[in-house]
Amino acid sequence: MERIGIIGTGSMGSMLADALIASKALSPSQLIVTNRTPVKAEAVAERHPGVTVATNNTQVAREARMLLLCVKPLEYSSILLELQEELTPHHLLITITSPVQLERLEELVSCAVARVVPSITNAAASGVCLCEFGTRITPELREKILSLFSAFSQPIEVPEQFLRISSDISSCGPAFLSYILRNMIDDAVEETGISTEAASYLAMQMVIGMAELLKKERFSLSTLEQRVCVPGGVTGEGLIALQQSVPGLFRQVYQRTHRKFAEDIEVVKLQLQHVPPFELSPNRS
Repeated sequence: MERIGIIGTGSMGSMLADALIASKALSPSQLIVTNRTPVKAEAVAERHPGVTVATNNTQVAREARMLLLCVKPLEYSSILLELQEELTPHHLLITITSPVQLERLEELVSCAVARVVPSITNAAASGVCLCEFGTRITPELREKILSLFSAFSQPIEVPEQFLRISSDISSCGPAFLSYILRNMIDDAVEETGISTEAASYLAMQMVIGMAELLKKERFSLSTLEQRVCVPGGVTGEGLIALQQSVPGLFRQVYQRTHRKFAEDIEVVKLQLQHVPPFELSPNRS
């Protein structure tokens, strides 16, 4: 496979670099990375000898045909200004952030563009990544993207209208559930005096075991609840507190994430107004 470049090696960029190499989708020599803070890119190369650390974004575009753009939305305008003259119709630009609309990206670059939203679960070669394809994506490019990301995740094509809610569940979900579990552990410690270490171990093993049950399709979520919650039992008594507090909670969560998402889209639109539309000159075809 040709070289792949990662621009931005923060939390998700570095996770993708690790996952690509750990899954053997790429060898370290096929990866070139860069970051605004060089030490973060150098850390990737230290973990995976053979990875090239580029001195700037344009070097990445010159040496790799597929680019993963793993930076914050407000950094897109400055990076696209750098890359416009380097990107050709032979490049493929993949964004991992959702507020940047593919239609707008296609106006600013000459190459095919796609979106792949990863999840931290991909670090364990599990979970899904959400895919959206621009109008220039050919069947061959689509297959290349799906094949690459299927090495460490389950790629799912998602319509733009459901991208935010899908990301809330698959990408934000681990943070939401981690918060709930931490409260479950903290309250157990405060209420009973069990040690944090013991409560944490029990909670983690419970989650791992539950995931295995669901993975093996032994139960659905509703049948699992019914199986554990026998009539008149202790579990049912505990569920009463949840039934009084939880319904509607995630509706509020989604309302807040969607509101923030809409704000981010507008901010990004304003930022990208400073990037002139790309005009393909004859010598760059």
